[in-house]
Amino acid sequence: MRTYVKVITVFDTMGFMQPSTITWKDGRVFRIDAVTDFRPADSVEKGLPGDCYTVIIGGEQRHLFFEKSQSGFSGRMGRWFVESGV
Repeated sequence: MRTYVKVITVFDTMGFMQPSTITWKDGRVFRIDAVTDFRPADSVEKGLPGDCYTVIIGGEQRHLFFEKSQSGFSGRMGRWFVESGV
C-alpha cells in the first residue's frame, strides 16, 4: 500500500535531489541519515516514471519512491511515497 508523504529535499550544485526528511501523515518527522542507493523505478500501477531511493532512517533501511508527474502543470514535478509504514 502506498502512503504519500511530505519530503524535504535538497538539490546539490549538479541538480541531484537528496531527500533529507520525511514527514508522515500524522506529523511525525523522520530524518534520513543516508541515501545508500538510487535507481529508476517506474510506477507499474499508474504507468508513471519514477525513482527509488534506498535510505537509512534510525538505523533501518527503507525504500522511498519519487513518482514523476506527467501533467502539463510545470510547477508539479511529482510526489513522494513509501510502501507500508516508516
